[in-house]
Amino acid sequence: MEPEFYQRAGILAIGSRLRRLSEMVTLDSSIIFQMHQMDFEPRWFPAFYVLSQVGPMHVTDLAQRIGQSHASVSQIAKELERDDLLSRVRDKKDGRKSLLSLTEAGKNIAEKMEEFYDDVYHGVADLLGELDHNFWEAMQQMESALERKSINQRVMSSRKERLRKAIQIVPYKPQYAQAFRDINVAWIEQYFEMEQADYDALDNPDSYVLNKGGHIIVALLNDKPVGVVAMLNMPEDTYELAKMGVSPEAQGLGIGYLLGQAVIDKGRELGAKRLYLESNTMLNPAIRLYYKLGFEKLPHTIPSPYQRSNIQMELWL
Repeated sequence: MEPEFYQRAGILAIGSRLRRLSEMVTLDSSIIFQMHQMDFEPRWFPAFYVLSQVGPMHVTDLAQRIGQSHASVSQIAKELERDDLLSRVRDKKDGRKSLLSLTEAGKNIAEKMEEFYDDVYHGVADLLGELDHNFWEAMQQMESALERKSINQRVMSSRKERLRKAIQIVPYKPQYAQAFRDINVAWIEQYFEMEQADYDALDNPDSYVLNKGGHIIVALLNDKPVGVVAMLNMPEDTYELAKMGVSPEAQGLGIGYLLGQAVIDKGRELGAKRLYLESNTMLNPAIRLYYKLGFEKLPHTIPSPYQRSNIQMELWL
């Protein structure tokens, strides 16, 4: 198949291709051991070889040395112990720990392997000589890149970028009334209880918000409302940022920040001097968002219609 297929199909195709390559190499390795009359599993070799060259080691150190997980090396050690090729001895420096060490039978196998290492080296060199690129360097670069950022993280980043391009911030319309209510009820009931001020705003957005000079802003994702925020008109050229919420399926896309920024832009457009909000310090992501938008905590709280309110913040425009 063409490289474009694997690049486009992503992790599933990469895994399949590497698995096929691994199966081919493992099969050849098995034949090499059989040819030398050794009952030896190819996947044991990295751990076995290091122990034969370096000597007794802790599982953790061995796992780091060969670049495999602790669990994987522990399993291999058990299998080598079962075949009497490896034993565990107490660490003289720390009696609570044990060291992996080759048995006499294991050392005999290691000596036999020494006889054909040169053959394997030249055979592999012949294979790699046919390649246009440095295989080992490419493998190391791939592993280093994955350690910095996994394929899953890269796919998620791509997904977020794609979805962000589909986000629209729009003014409120009557057709968004149910979404305005549902999105807010969901987060309020998750952490608190609905209060009378919640019912007043969410059941009657026209009379409670819009008809009093306020505004509601909506975030659409592929034309579906997934985020909302209200601006309540207050005295002294102030608007209260209220009833901000984002649907669970759309969280992590920066929609809260976009809504908050839209409120700031709208406030400036309306000639407001100040934005105000109330929240609860239990909502850590929301509090961090407000600070990021430039809000500062009021030094003293003022009377609030909400029992859950324990922090009040403001932003001068």
